[in-house]
Amino acid sequence: MTEVWVTLTTARPGPPAWVVLLSALAALAVVTWSASWQLSRGLVTIAHEGGHALMALLTRRKLQGIRLHSDTSGVTLTRGRPTGPGMILTAAAGYVAPSLLGLGGAWLTSSGYVAVLITVVVALLVCMLVVIRNLFGAVSLLAVGGAIAALTWYAPPDVDAVIAYLAVWFLLFGGIRPILELGRKRRHGRAPDSDADQLARLTFLPGGFWVLLFLLVSGAALLAGVYLLVPLPLVLP
Repeated sequence: MTEVWVTLTTARPGPPAWVVLLSALAALAVVTWSASWQLSRGLVTIAHEGGHALMALLTRRKLQGIRLHSDTSGVTLTRGRPTGPGMILTAAAGYVAPSLLGLGGAWLTSSGYVAVLITVVVALLVCMLVVIRNLFGAVSLLAVGGAIAALTWYAPPDVDAVIAYLAVWFLLFGGIRPILELGRKRRHGRAPDSDADQLARLTFLPGGFWVLLFLLVSGAALLAGVYLLVPLPLVLP
């Protein structure tokens, strides 16, 4: 137990600056290329629905379950007052969750606590698995958790760090694209029941305001993540 604790709490130096920048470019490519985005956006959906679920618990709503679908959509079911601060915060948490998770990961990764980040992510996946209510969602979480566990077990620490940087960059970039897609869908009337429209019905603020707020929060998280992850002064070989 002592060795495990020491491993978790020991900060390790990060990879060279060129590796950090290369991982950022790779993550950006995955998010911007349509084919790779369709394969990977389910990871963002997991973070999105996890954000709804966590906020529901924090605001003392009853969490009934989470469903993840093969089309990369998802739904989090809660029970409680249909209006009020708890419902508003729960509805607002989804679109900003991937970016905020990425920002937290950026802080841990840049500080050298990759093992802590991996432990936290696995713990969150296990907690989500308890409340998953469909087979595809359960298989998705097991696949992601299994891949993380395998990489952690078999890969050297330096490789773990590179993968952590890549994952954090993916969340920071990937948190923004669904918001931009939501804005386009709303302009064409194709998302009448989106989180932004639900928030518009719960508050006096229009759906467009919520889309803009989501974008501002995610953009701020990306800028903060860049500040944390990119070592300055930037020295390349």
